[in-house]
Amino acid sequence: MIRHTVVFRLKHAPGSEAERDFLQAACELATIEGVKKFECLRQISAKNPYTFGLSMEFADAAAYAFYSEHPDHSAFLQQRWIPEVADFMEIDYEPAGGL
Repeated sequence: MIRHTVVFRLKHAPGSEAERDFLQAACELATIEGVKKFECLRQISAKNPYTFGLSMEFADAAAYAFYSEHPDHSAFLQQRWIPEVADFMEIDYEPAGGL
């Protein structure tokens, strides 16, 4: 199992229609084959500057690679993510096994 997460801050004003539109578009990534347990999250800690997060799981590295290379994911990155995200951090996890 791989858990793919990203926290981010948008260029849009909080609560704006542009912000809602971006988040709705991001949620469409959940329809890509192999995506499991997709969540769009509002970040509430004062300990970091990010405002939203996306989290999803994949059965294995092949499913994650399929998602990463999928045309819908690539289009989202080019058409929405790059122009609309001000800052982000991506973290991918797998079970630590044996701990």
